[in-house]
Amino acid sequence: MTRPLAAVLADTAARRPDEPALIFESTSVTYHVLWERARSCAAEMRRHGIGPGDRVALLLANTPQFPVAYYGSLALGTTVVPMNAQLRIDEIEFVLADSGARALICTETTMDEGAIAAAAADVTLFTIGVEHGNGVRLDPPEQASPIAGYFPSAADDIAAILYTSGTTGRPKGAMLTHRNIVTNVEVTAVSPFAVQPDDVLLCSLPLSHTFGQTCVMGVAFHAGATVVLIPRFSATIALAQMIHYGCTVFMGVPTMYLALLEAVSNGAPAPHLRRAYSGGSALPVPVLEAVAETFGCEVYEGYGLTETSPCVAYNHPGSITRPGTVGTPIAGVEVGITHADVEDRIELLPVGDVGEVVIRGHNVMSGYLGRSEETAAVLVDGWFRSGDLGVLGADGSLRLVDRKKDVVLRGGYNIYPREIEETLVRHPAVEQVAVIGIPDSRQGEEICAIIVARPEFTTDVALAADIVAWSRDRLARYKYPRRVKFADALPTGPSGKVLKRLLVRLYS
Repeated sequence: MTRPLAAVLADTAARRPDEPALIFESTSVTYHVLWERARSCAAEMRRHGIGPGDRVALLLANTPQFPVAYYGSLALGTTVVPMNAQLRIDEIEFVLADSGARALICTETTMDEGAIAAAAADVTLFTIGVEHGNGVRLDPPEQASPIAGYFPSAADDIAAILYTSGTTGRPKGAMLTHRNIVTNVEVTAVSPFAVQPDDVLLCSLPLSHTFGQTCVMGVAFHAGATVVLIPRFSATIALAQMIHYGCTVFMGVPTMYLALLEAVSNGAPAPHLRRAYSGGSALPVPVLEAVAETFGCEVYEGYGLTETSPCVAYNHPGSITRPGTVGTPIAGVEVGITHADVEDRIELLPVGDVGEVVIRGHNVMSGYLGRSEETAAVLVDGWFRSGDLGVLGADGSLRLVDRKKDVVLRGGYNIYPREIEETLVRHPAVEQVAVIGIPDSRQGEEICAIIVARPEFTTDVALAADIVAWSRDRLARYKYPRRVKFADALPTGPSGKVLKRLLVRLYS
């Protein structure tokens, strides 16, 4: 029987009350204290009319207030709607209206945007750590006594509505059940994450995003481990914190690993980790190898989506690590490959054929909130259509080829940018690269490489020509980039993914 999501914290608080759940800015918070604060938060919200079935939006940064509000809301039987703390007023108002939120929880750092949005959306505004005339403090000294336990939410009740990044339009709210998230936590805590009570995990991923929320916070709290929380990612701060607190596990996205490697190359000391995990987007094999050497640990790359709670597949400890793949499905999840151009049904392809990745299992969302057509387009014949192109190996491992929407059609050839990026990142001048297709009158689309160069190289016409010539010797004639552009940085979304649609608009 599936536990309610609030039980992930409650059960560990009962089992390990005096052990540290969180460390934030040199302050340690035990499991007992964290759960008590969450129940106090729930009591104050209940006193102001919030109850089971309501939707509570969280506009909170990476501070201890996030898990307090998150698990407090869940304990009350509400559905949590986490929002990235960097959203602006229009984006906040959209999520509040689209989700039908009855309450919004803010802190001092998110107060200005949150207060305006709350007034406009006519929701109850709750605050943590700050006084506001229109808001109700969840942490005043006179607050109501903590609720006794947690609401017995059913397995199929909606625990969280997580909004997609919206890079191709308005964000969509993926409805995740208690079964979705709790099962994902319980399964991945065993493998691939293999988290033990003595593990210390650094969390610089935004807790508003499913990677940080479920894979770091949820898995760590389930296991009774400790989370060292930093407000936002900084490579030098992350390295210092990992060394100071003896962190054993790091989970991040490729842009974070690139920044960590750069900081170490510039003289910052490197911690020795037990394990490192990468997700969010493809981690180039040379970067994976450099991380393993620098931090003295195995690096496990995996695959997940907001709509799949999030984990789908991973390279697992104890099994053969397959660089360049995202490993094999987690327990209870199936992965198949279907014809990408047949949208109304699933036609599974044999091993070795490239097609769209489809997923079924305990992790697949109930659907998109209020969007029946979009839901029907992705939930087909019991499978979830991911929009990613991939290929299954004979050993069951999944290799991602690219996003279906990112494929470049040049002169009649389907060209997968990821393959080109994997090649270009090996050029000595290339720090980061994103490959896109831009309109071309002769070929339909032309391949363009947007490159962040290493600081010791001069970004001029000569370097661009060298990169083109270098890639021509290593890629088929129809694949190598004819155009190279340089950028100071690649634009990324909240999860660290490079926003290729924005690059297409900028460079077309």
